[in-house]
Amino acid sequence: MRKIVLIFTLVIALFSCEKKSKEEKAVESIPIKIKVERFDKLFFETSPKDLGKLKKEFPFFFPQDTPDSVWLEKMQNPLWRELYTEVQKKYSNFEPIHNELETLFKHIKYYFPETKTPKIITVISEMDYNNKVIYADSLVIISLELYLGKEHKFYQFPKYLKQNFEEKQIMPDVVSSFSTKKIAPIPDKNLLSQMIFFGKQLYLKDILLPDYADAEKMGYTLEQIKWCDENESYMWRYFLEREMLYSDDQKLDNRFINPAPFSKFYLEIDNESPGRVGTWIGWQIVRSFMKNNDISVDQLMKMNAKEIFEKSKYKPKKNVE
Repeated sequence: MRKIVLIFTLVIALFSCEKKSKEEKAVESIPIKIKVERFDKLFFETSPKDLGKLKKEFPFFFPQDTPDSVWLEKMQNPLWRELYTEVQKKYSNFEPIHNELETLFKHIKYYFPETKTPKIITVISEMDYNNKVIYADSLVIISLELYLGKEHKFYQFPKYLKQNFEEKQIMPDVVSSFSTKKIAPIPDKNLLSQMIFFGKQLYLKDILLPDYADAEKMGYTLEQIKWCDENESYMWRYFLEREMLYSDDQKLDNRFINPAPFSKFYLEIDNESPGRVGTWIGWQIVRSFMKNNDISVDQLMKMNAKEIFEKSKYKPKKNVE
């Protein structure tokens, strides 16, 4: 009996590998060339007398009501130039990231064929951690000053934010920004809708970044992912017993959805928990839904949270003692 089970398991594993291989071969064969423009370099290496030329080439970076004196001061400001030097140390060779971007957009083209291939522009901005990547139809703007490494001397931010200021977070952040164009807006603001919205976003990372670990997709440490795995059943029971899923109490977003140093169960486990555990649970629900339903990714993005949850057959893993 044990031999039969082993053979059956091997057959399933081989079939899965073959299926994945066919899919990945199809992705690899998609002809995509990504153009990257290093505006960060152009700006700080442009002579003041040539500022006008730069403004003509990149008008969207230069609001008309801002005088040239502002840009000229920034070009020569010692602190900005020090930041520029640090960015160039880290990203003097952009080729590895360029290659990753091409692989990512091949996956995007495979699942969303109508998507235009955008131009990538790198910038040094104002350390706005809420907008590390901005995805427009024809442009993706990446703020490189926010990917210098979590221990960089310039970062005066809380630890839970700094842990994602790593090069490895560039692709997940591109997908997060891309997802806002694909996921249907949330019609109601209950906790379940928020969980499923971000669960869809994370599921996109599953298919668009297949070589990335769950911790990298989520922006967690390995310890934080392990905590969620081990406490999945406990968290789920907590949400159900307190009838939180369909509650529209906006405080729940800050407790379980928004970036935070920890989640707020108001129990002893709070300090052990990572922030955003509600989005992690939402991810597991979406994964379960896609496993148990024959539906396209594009259709998933348009479905409402209640239907996804009801058809997901989601069952959390039991707590690890």
